[in-house]
Amino acid sequence: MLKTYHGSCHCGAVRFEADIDLAAGTGKCNCSICTKRRAWGVLLKPDQFRLLSGVDNLSDYQFGTKSGHHRFCKTCGVASYGDGHVEAIGGDYVSVNVNCLDDASDQELAEAPVNFANGRDNAWWEPPAITSYL
Repeated sequence: MLKTYHGSCHCGAVRFEADIDLAAGTGKCNCSICTKRRAWGVLLKPDQFRLLSGVDNLSDYQFGTKSGHHRFCKTCGVASYGDGHVEAIGGDYVSVNVNCLDDASDQELAEAPVNFANGRDNAWWEPPAITSYL
């Protein structure tokens, strides 16, 4: 069920709201940046995401193909969302850090299905052999 969630970075400078169906699935990946961040994301279309405050407090990190903007708060360092364009996943996207949703209940988070991606080996549509550390 689609629900509007509110989220933020740790210090509260960056705030957003997003229309998300957690029951439709979330994702974890073993690529280099996701592993280091222990990222847990949910992919959205850009019109499902609204940045409410903190645009001037965001920094941007890109690497590799530079198809994604890994945004993070300049004050606390928390990466609450990212965005970009990848044709294989439908074009423009926003990826919200599920752990930054301020009003998602423990029950909603526990019940959210997690899909795993093997980004380390560029086998994005296959789960890695081991997922317990993600």
